[in-house]
Amino acid sequence: MARVQLKQVAKRWGETTAVAPMSLDIADGEFLVLLGPSGCGKTTTMRMVAGLEDPSEGEIWIGDRCVNALEPKDRDVAMVFQSYGLYPNMTVAENIGFPLKIRGLPAAQITPAVRKAAEQVELTDYLQRRPKELSGGQRQRVALARAIVRQPAVFLMDEPLSNLDAKLRGSMRAHLKHLHHSLGVTTIYVTHDQIEAMTLADRVVVMSRAQVQQVGSPRDIYERPANLFVAGFVGSPPMNLVPGRLEGGIFTAPGVRVGGFGRHSANEVVLGVRPEDATVHTVQAQASGEVFACELTGDATLFTLSVGGARITAKAGKDRRAEIGSIAHLGLQAAQCHLFDRSTGQRLETV
Repeated sequence: MARVQLKQVAKRWGETTAVAPMSLDIADGEFLVLLGPSGCGKTTTMRMVAGLEDPSEGEIWIGDRCVNALEPKDRDVAMVFQSYGLYPNMTVAENIGFPLKIRGLPAAQITPAVRKAAEQVELTDYLQRRPKELSGGQRQRVALARAIVRQPAVFLMDEPLSNLDAKLRGSMRAHLKHLHHSLGVTTIYVTHDQIEAMTLADRVVVMSRAQVQQVGSPRDIYERPANLFVAGFVGSPPMNLVPGRLEGGIFTAPGVRVGGFGRHSANEVVLGVRPEDATVHTVQAQASGEVFACELTGDATLFTLSVGGARITAKAGKDRRAEIGSIAHLGLQAAQCHLFDRSTGQRLETV
């Protein structure tokens, strides 16, 4: 296990900035998730830690060593990729043990190490099978066991669940969570899936357009998004964002009026409210509009209203219904809303 530090690390290709200068201090044993859309720089950041890309500037430290000049094989890291990268002609046991075999370890050491790694990902009954005989989730667990057997200082995982269907992703998230708890190895995990980030991470680094937007615990990121990008990216369904004006502590927009805010220097603002914080009413409330959609999700019903020029989604009980085109009302309370400066996109503190 090891602490990982990125000190003003950046990556550029000519005039293109892939990763703007960033500094991160990842604690020994921490599970850190790099979250963002495609092309934001998260995978490039991981590849620099692995040694697959050289930083244009800055230093990368693993433990007490600056590793900028070290080859990937000398950094004591293990990577798990989106593609499983298994050898089809080898059994599960041979795939797991391959990193130890190429190190020249004797079979007497490899066999118990393979069995222990297989036990940790619940694959002991599949050791003599070949990859083609396994499901996608089982193949990904083989890839995890192959990384575990090396006993690295750091795990690097690049969207390892993206090839799996929704049910398998849920199951594998539980495996990863339990595995990290058992092993306690420092882990850097790349994903564009905010549910993976929220459920797995000790801390999340949200990235967009090569820059870090916010660093914090999943709760911090969800409850106090730093800017409009984070507010809109994290959350399912996403946060409602309604542009309007703030005067005298009252937010107004077409069809929306919410009082109870403090005074701010910014008048042109965006109101943010999560669907679970908006309540559906049959009488006049803070927002009113036509029902655009009514969707039963199983445990809840999502109401989407056309309110002025915006659409606002609210989460209600599973038994609530409304006809499309009918008028409905939403209760919005200042204490559960967020305000953002419309010109800068940055969060404004609500009081």
